[in-house]
Amino acid sequence: MSRIDRRALLSLLSASALLPTACPARAQEEWPARPVTIIVPFAPGSSSDIVARALSGPMSQAIGKPVVVENRPGATGELGARAVIRSPADGHTLMHAPISTWAINVALRPNLGYDPVKQLAGLSQTVRTPNVLVVNPAQVPANDLTSLVAWLKANRASYSTSGVGSSDHLTMEMFKQLTGTDIAHVPYSGGAPATTDLIAGNVQLSFQNLGSIAPQIADGRVKAILITAESRHRLLPNLPTGVEAGLRDLVVYSWQALGGPAGLPPALGQRIQAQAAAALRSPEVTRRMDEIGFEVVASTPAEFVAFQANEIARWKRVVEAGNIAPA
Repeated sequence: MSRIDRRALLSLLSASALLPTACPARAQEEWPARPVTIIVPFAPGSSSDIVARALSGPMSQAIGKPVVVENRPGATGELGARAVIRSPADGHTLMHAPISTWAINVALRPNLGYDPVKQLAGLSQTVRTPNVLVVNPAQVPANDLTSLVAWLKANRASYSTSGVGSSDHLTMEMFKQLTGTDIAHVPYSGGAPATTDLIAGNVQLSFQNLGSIAPQIADGRVKAILITAESRHRLLPNLPTGVEAGLRDLVVYSWQALGGPAGLPPALGQRIQAQAAAALRSPEVTRRMDEIGFEVVASTPAEFVAFQANEIARWKRVVEAGNIAPA
């Protein structure tokens, strides 16, 4: 081999040795290289869908690529979650889902077909909203917690929810455990039919998200007893919290979170979270969230991991104490 050939070979080998370290850096710098898809594991019009579509606009403008919301409903979020898990961990497929998909399913369903802790990378709790305990004013004479509990212990009653394992379902189960009351559960396919039957008098009470039930409270079709927020809410300033009413542990929020498949590089996850947080805190999105009763949280990945662990443990206790079975 000539001296020139040896030099050429050494040069080629040296260049090849640099490639493995150069490629990952270049791939990360290129995010997003194509449109980003946010899978929502519930139907269009659900709260997780509304929030995802609200943040997708400003996020798309900021990153310079389309952010597309895709609905994959089924099995209380499991079908959409599994689709995300099977996706490459490159930041181009994300998931925006509610408390049930990220936490309650683990507590309620022993044969769950995915693990939201090990198989998903949680990036941010995006928004939250408290629940409001409401009653049918024509059937329930109570005006506060004390009189309601007394009435429940003297009468047979039922409550409506948006489905087994929903935030409003487990909030009422916690309420029953804290008050020693026995109320029959009547699950529906969403918050709207659950509220309709409450107004019609087919059930006597319900916990519903603040944003969805506020109009019915305002026009007197339902009567509010308490709110599960940490403090009183500006939409219902005269309504006491559960803690004020005497239920120390009844602080509950229905929340949403953004994440992706496990294996998402931490630096990329932080970059995605920062973009999502900026979109959520933009004036137009904050205003939209406020209109529907949601508070923007935009937590960091580390904050969400700790929060999720606490939520899973909390709802496991409620499910076990109430001997609650999945539908």
